[in-house]
Amino acid sequence: MTLRLSLRAGERIFINGAVMRVDRKTSLELLNDVTFLLESHVMQAEDARTPLRQLYFLVQMILIDPANSETAVDTFRRTYVLLMAAFSNQTVRSGLMDVAECIDRNRAFEALKIVRGLIPLEDMILAGQPVPAQPPIARQLAFAAGARR
Repeated sequence: MTLRLSLRAGERIFINGAVMRVDRKTSLELLNDVTFLLESHVMQAEDARTPLRQLYFLVQMILIDPANSETAVDTFRRTYVLLMAAFSNQTVRSGLMDVAECIDRNRAFEALKIVRGLIPLEDMILAGQPVPAQPPIARQLAFAAGARR
């Protein structure tokens, strides 16, 4: 599968653990299956202030630093148990199960997309707002990731 990415001057991209920065507007064509993360999707540690944002940061580390991914996956497994105990919302819990399945299948990029889709739900929960039974974005992300639904 070929994937074409457009990058702005000075933008960074993480590909298979390597950090690259382009000096001018450019396009990359990825010709094989690689693990990549655009700079715009990278969460800084200081922004990981909620449980799901911390999970996003953790999954992101699996992608960015494959040499240390085993440690990050072990931490994910411990964190997953705590998050399942902390969240009672069924949509969030189902999304977390999908994330765990993606991690088990070495599909961290898909897991990251699912977590990104769960963050708005977490924001609603933390703000005390009602959460829809099945938000369309979470369902779409899980389906796109090939999760268990």
